[in-house]
Amino acid sequence: MGRDRCMVSWLPNSVLRRIGFLKKSERQGIPADSESIRWGSVLFGAAMKLPAFVLPLGLALGLGFAISLRAAPAAPLPLTSPANAGFSVEGLARMHAALQREIEAGRQSGYISLVARDGRIVDWRAHGWQNVATKTPLRPDSIVRIYSMSKIVTSVAVLMLLEEGKLKLDEPVEKYLPALKDPQVYVSGPADAPVLEPAKQTVRLIDLLTHTAGYYYEEAWSSAPVLGAMLDRLKPWDAPDMEAFVATVARAPLHEQPRTRFRYGIATDLLGAVVEKVSGRRLDVFLAERIFQPLRLVDTAFWVPEEKRGRLAEVHTRGKDGRLEVMKLDPKIAVTASQGLISGGGGLFSTAGDYVRFAQMLLNGGQLDGVRLLSRKTVEHMTQNHIAHLAEPYPFGVRSQGWGLGVRVVTNPGASLTPGSVGAFGWDGAATTTVIMDPKERMVALLLCQHFPYNEDDILGRFANVLYAALAD
Repeated sequence: MGRDRCMVSWLPNSVLRRIGFLKKSERQGIPADSESIRWGSVLFGAAMKLPAFVLPLGLALGLGFAISLRAAPAAPLPLTSPANAGFSVEGLARMHAALQREIEAGRQSGYISLVARDGRIVDWRAHGWQNVATKTPLRPDSIVRIYSMSKIVTSVAVLMLLEEGKLKLDEPVEKYLPALKDPQVYVSGPADAPVLEPAKQTVRLIDLLTHTAGYYYEEAWSSAPVLGAMLDRLKPWDAPDMEAFVATVARAPLHEQPRTRFRYGIATDLLGAVVEKVSGRRLDVFLAERIFQPLRLVDTAFWVPEEKRGRLAEVHTRGKDGRLEVMKLDPKIAVTASQGLISGGGGLFSTAGDYVRFAQMLLNGGQLDGVRLLSRKTVEHMTQNHIAHLAEPYPFGVRSQGWGLGVRVVTNPGASLTPGSVGAFGWDGAATTTVIMDPKERMVALLLCQHFPYNEDDILGRFANVLYAALAD
């Protein structure tokens, strides 16, 4: 994606609480016990020269596609071979070898990768474990927590309402969320006695989309300790619904004056509240009716129904002994419809198959399979750099990037440590997930891990290196 990896797309511990490999002698044939074999790698396309431990049954029989030992998931897009799509077979093999080493070394529990070009799937595989404790194999259609990749979806919802003339980017947020009227801005002082001043400019909808409104998360990487402590005391993530969340956030000061700095935070959750006010529909209902159902995203939602939980991948972390273990998230709040706050900034579950359809829609200029969600010009506007005017116009200080309307945008690949293209866009999720949409290469790529902390050992940077190296044409 032409990026230098940085602390991005993280969520505060309070959110994670709510929504919340082995020693060589214990690997027991990794990845032979995983879905990389049982699903035949779900590798579509021409036969590839792969290490024996990932050789699909279909390839062993000399067929041009993999045969699964159980029914493989339906292809979300048409299939093609690497050669027809301009990819190197050997390059893709090197990509998977590099990613598999992370599993074998015990640094990651598993990964799902999906690469599509010109709207056709070139490569789609799952390796490793859905749950390291139970040795449940990861599947190509495993359901994962995409966290901040939800932000792109919520941003698309806002732009759909813009196209319908129901809102404008320069409108004040307080028009739709009156509780946010007349915000105060932190100047100095301790959390118990802060010095505040009135905001000098109105917070607009575009300021939320570009993370330049002054809102933040309560974590140290997002906010100063004093501001983080002030927000944390308010417990906004304990709010039972969106209205209560907005009212709670209104009691916290902005970090700085609006439109003076990029600061990643709760802005997209506030946009979710705007979607609810403008549409008259709850956010989960709006997204289901206007985005998920039209695009046939069958596994994307803010919770996982009982009949699908066998496909839910656990989030993993490294314990004190360095070995991977399942992270203790609250399973009731994390997966059931009884949860309170619906987080447009980080609450979605999805699959590689679902998200590639959503991403392909954006890469196609707003339409897929005859269904148009956005106009071509709106997508073009979404993926322009909208923060070039700032004194520090680089998200997280990454000089190869700018920020659009809800997406990261590559502006200067020469300033990056990984390959990419001018105009490529996408975003990441806190559990080490990423989507790359590259118009120049006509490519969508996904890497879905389930690991905290985010991007430990820079697996996402490694993925970008080997992905772009596999392009042959």
